[in-house]
Amino acid sequence: MKIIALALLLALPFTTPAPKLTIASPDDSWTKEELRMANTAGNANYLTAEEKDMVIYMNLARMDGARFFDTYFQDFLDAYNMKVKQYGNYNELKLSRNDSYYRSLRRDLEQVANFPVFWPDQALTNIAKGHAKDLNRNNYAGHTSKDGRTLNQRISTAYPKKSNGECIAFGFNTGLENVCMLLLDRGVPDLGHRKLILNKSAELNTVGLSIQPHPRYRYCAVIDFVSLPD
Repeated sequence: MKIIALALLLALPFTTPAPKLTIASPDDSWTKEELRMANTAGNANYLTAEEKDMVIYMNLARMDGARFFDTYFQDFLDAYNMKVKQYGNYNELKLSRNDSYYRSLRRDLEQVANFPVFWPDQALTNIAKGHAKDLNRNNYAGHTSKDGRTLNQRISTAYPKKSNGECIAFGFNTGLENVCMLLLDRGVPDLGHRKLILNKSAELNTVGLSIQPHPRYRYCAVIDFVSLPD
């Protein structure tokens, strides 16, 4: 096979270079101003680069859901399916465009446009990080801390009597993967994570985020939401 391939290569005219394939980036579908508007965490030095990306991708989905679905989400889905091909249970892991969760996400995102963006908060990030480290240290999954504290109790240490919510994702260490999996919410009948990220008012307008290692799932990502100010 190597000899045949070499022969085919030598048969080509040397004066004609092979055409270069250009793959469009999802970024090209958004203006610099839109990307700047979504980057509300750009100066949040208490966040990692991937945690900042989580804020950007959530904001882009809220700014123009249909375009997010057609650009970043499609890019994520293709990359994810390519990544999990190495596993024996690929047919269980792969994401299908015929799946009911995929179709419902498309419908939901088509209704999203010009929603208020999220803003990051350091105190809330410390709370999210504390819970993510608790999940890692004790090797479990859940919204209640190992010591029995609820989400509301944890958030009340910084922001008492505020509306709040929490998303937790497992298995991913990038901002795009975590946001896309939470939006897809496959296997979650009430779509609670999707509803939090796409809440239709400015009520839950502030986020704290943390991506940490996890002994069972490799990674866990916690996003806490709160309503600020009064």
